[in-house]
Amino acid sequence: MVTGGTRGIGAAISKALKAAGYKVAAAMRAMTTAAEKFKADTGIPVYKWDVASFERLCGRGQAGRGRSRPVDVLVNNAGITKDTFSQDDARQWTAVIKYHLARCSI
Repeated sequence: MVTGGTRGIGAAISKALKAAGYKVAAAMRAMTTAAEKFKADTGIPVYKWDVASFERLCGRGQAGRGRSRPVDVLVNNAGITKDTFSQDDARQWTAVIKYHLARCSI
């Protein structure tokens, strides 16, 4: 499972793992046209999985649950940036922290 696995570095990681023989799934916060194109072009399944949501990450909404075998390797590549936030914008700071520090016991 590669979070943020359909764009940029995540897409390169997903493709490299598949080329190395791994059974790969990619996760995205939102299913976009680009994510659907990535899935069609690579044959890599794409799941909607928001790593900033504790319940979705660690609870019932876990990506791929019930759809495939357990996750053996997790590449936690997902991240966001808010280059415009200031010291006073706690909401944007919190969003960045949630994405970059998301974790749970699996």
